[in-house]
Amino acid sequence: MTVLSCARGALVVLAAVAVTGCTTTRTTGGGRVGVDREQTMLVSSAEVDRSAAKAYQEAMHAAQSKKLLNRDAQQTERVRAIARRLIPVTAAFRPDAPGWKWEVNVVSSKELNAWCMPGGKIAVYTGLIEQLQITDDELAGVMGHEIAHALREHGREKAGQAAGLNVAAAIGGALIGAYFGVDSGLGQSVIGGVGDLAFMRPNSREMEQEADRMGVELAARAGYDPSAAISLWEKMGRASGGQPPQWLSTHPSHGSRIADLRVYAQRVEPLYLAARQAR
Repeated sequence: MTVLSCARGALVVLAAVAVTGCTTTRTTGGGRVGVDREQTMLVSSAEVDRSAAKAYQEAMHAAQSKKLLNRDAQQTERVRAIARRLIPVTAAFRPDAPGWKWEVNVVSSKELNAWCMPGGKIAVYTGLIEQLQITDDELAGVMGHEIAHALREHGREKAGQAAGLNVAAAIGGALIGAYFGVDSGLGQSVIGGVGDLAFMRPNSREMEQEADRMGVELAARAGYDPSAAISLWEKMGRASGGQPPQWLSTHPSHGSRIADLRVYAQRVEPLYLAARQAR
């Protein structure tokens, strides 16, 4: 999907979302992996963050009402402990990120799924942990990838790209369930359309590649083996018949993605060794 031209920016106003103007920005520093693409943002970060926070709270409340939220205290602590190591090193890409209002929860579901909404709202699904028998290093790779999407504000970028759509239209729990792979009852409350555009639609190939590369760097800086992202993808390939699971159902082929991860995991290996030595 290409970034909309400035001439189409007015459509965002017509769609009743907040507009920052047709400007290019760098949401993050490039880091060791060199992610430095300028982004065109037509929607305000405040609007997207508000939609994300609302959607997250509603989804977590619905999960809790179904007794699907944080059912295993040990498992939840494991995920949160990894997050506690990843969150501080987000400063390598943007200094404000460690101060976000981060939330980390585990949802019981058979789906191989995880996501991080704008502003640092993370959910990891038990299917990902249990079916893949995931290691801490691999889980850090998953979470690093998802956190990278939030750091780069890919959701906000997508909302601007979709300015020609009716982003003011509401969406309900069925869509949440269909996208996130859980019972549609997890989201009966209506969420604004900006939320759909911001964090519920598949990312572009470019966005996924950025998140892959930044994810291995975040894992390495936190003291997790960045090469675990490769074994993770191999596991997911076997579990899904060679195709990416829905939570990463985007454009890069399985083989090319692993090849790219090999290159960038090696590039950040010194960061991993330094982090391990410092611990």
